[in-house]
Amino acid sequence: MTDRPNPGVWNGGPPLSRRDFVKTVGSTALAATVPLTGQSRAAGTGPSPSAPAETAVARFYKTLTPEQKKVLCFPFDHPLRSQVQNNWAIVKPTVGDMSGEQQALCKEVFKNLVSEEFLDRFEKQMDEDYGGFENYHVAVFGEPGTDKPFEWVLTGRHNTLRADGNSVEGAAFGGPIFYGHASHNFNEDAKHTDNVWWYQGEQANAIFKTLDDKQKARALVSKAEPDNARSIKLRGRDLGPTGLDVAGLDGQQKAMVQKLLKDLLLPFRAFDAAEVRECLNDAGGADKLRLTYFQEGDIGNDGVWDVWKLEGPAFSWYFHGSPHVHAWLNVARKAPEA
Repeated sequence: MTDRPNPGVWNGGPPLSRRDFVKTVGSTALAATVPLTGQSRAAGTGPSPSAPAETAVARFYKTLTPEQKKVLCFPFDHPLRSQVQNNWAIVKPTVGDMSGEQQALCKEVFKNLVSEEFLDRFEKQMDEDYGGFENYHVAVFGEPGTDKPFEWVLTGRHNTLRADGNSVEGAAFGGPIFYGHASHNFNEDAKHTDNVWWYQGEQANAIFKTLDDKQKARALVSKAEPDNARSIKLRGRDLGPTGLDVAGLDGQQKAMVQKLLKDLLLPFRAFDAAEVRECLNDAGGADKLRLTYFQEGDIGNDGVWDVWKLEGPAFSWYFHGSPHVHAWLNVARKAPEA
């Protein structure tokens, strides 16, 4: 699907059935599905069904009419739930097509999924990339407000966000998510002027500057990985031969990696950030991660790497900053079986 702005509009025509929607999405979109690691509510760190975002999801679900449920609601195990893309409508209607109460509840869910410090950045991105929050799309899987698993998914240009009350076992964020921003133009300048997420790229490049020549040769790869969901499939022990192991860095460099991890998690609510940290620890900690930088996509050919990846056996965070920022992420508690 194109990354150009194309907000969907529910024009009052016949509702899109589940079958018709899957046909519309097609095999390419379904191939973007990143398998999740379970279908039961997990114990431990993570948002509970009584967390602020999740309780708003339950209240939103209760307001839906039978006609709306036919279009917006799906079984929990529906394949659409685990998809992640850079620009897509999970259902045809937009938030703006709903009642005022429903729009307010969707906004409440969203506000409680992101950190208060970064809410303005998300809203700036949504306004610039898609014409505002009301042009995004939401779907509900399962039965919120019951003891059964559920998930609320928000999609649109440069966002796939989830609220699941820890329904998806072993998966941070309720599954793979996406964030991005095209600041000013589709093709950003080399400094990513006013891009709300480029601060993460600056920290990644600050680490690269501390590397010696041997480390740089290990960390830097010529060809970038694809800018799509396949790039964040968790690979377990099979990480391949490229990239620089964090375990081999010195103390200062490791501290910089920890700061990068903190920077990556700052936009999200505390529940999800804590679950990511717990998942990372359960999979061996930061020493099991590796950093890879890609020459392809170097805007301005300035040696400031716009495309990079932090990856471990059960952790994949791919920052694809060319021609503008796309960030794909997938974090689990356990690495896939070899």
